[in-house]
Amino acid sequence: MSIEWLGHMPYRTAGDRQRALVAARDAGEVPDTLLLVEHEPVLTLGRHALDEHVLASPAELASRGIEVIRVERGGEATYHGPGQLVAYPIVRLRERGILLRPFVRALELSMADTAASYGVATALRPGSPGLWVDPFGPVPRKLGALGLRVEKGITYHGIALNITARLADFELIDPCGMVDLDVTSIARELGWQGAAAEATTESVRVAGERFAAAFAQRLESGVTEATQRDRGEASMIAARPA
Repeated sequence: MSIEWLGHMPYRTAGDRQRALVAARDAGEVPDTLLLVEHEPVLTLGRHALDEHVLASPAELASRGIEVIRVERGGEATYHGPGQLVAYPIVRLRERGILLRPFVRALELSMADTAASYGVATALRPGSPGLWVDPFGPVPRKLGALGLRVEKGITYHGIALNITARLADFELIDPCGMVDLDVTSIARELGWQGAAAEATTESVRVAGERFAAAFAQRLESGVTEATQRDRGEASMIAARPA
């Protein structure tokens, strides 16, 4: 799999890159590719998402220079911005012998592996795609979001994992369509302070390296844990700190 670190890039630019790669992958011109990127602040809505999940007024968003973009993926309202790792896998599923549900689990588990590499324990929450901290506790906190699109058997769009993201920006929306959802980050869970807690591209780059390694391993291993869950052999898969 080819891995591309795009750095800090506008959402629309990365979207153009994704669609170009999907066409090239369909033509057999490029291998499977994982794009890693940090976006400028933007709100995105899945193809069936409700507009009312954007809580900020158009005037407020305009004053902050934040665009709302409706995209092809599934899922609800999502925020992207500095300090957040976004990963877009352009993968032809058939050639890897993997179905969509195990592929989604591989992405979720790769986010969990990444969080565990920092020392943050996470878990999956049945019926709520993405990655959670203490999902069944008194205050469930969402650490990572997921939304995919598949065309001609090729995936695009992907995941967003909060590393040093500005969590106050999530107040602009009902994240993932969930009212009063508590969104968290690696920095918040570990109590990082000062410069370590600032939303930086470097923090995203480091997390991207960890995620890419984890994702490659999950695909190589045949995503055993994900397959077991889909067969009903496991109701929840948790990632524990190393």
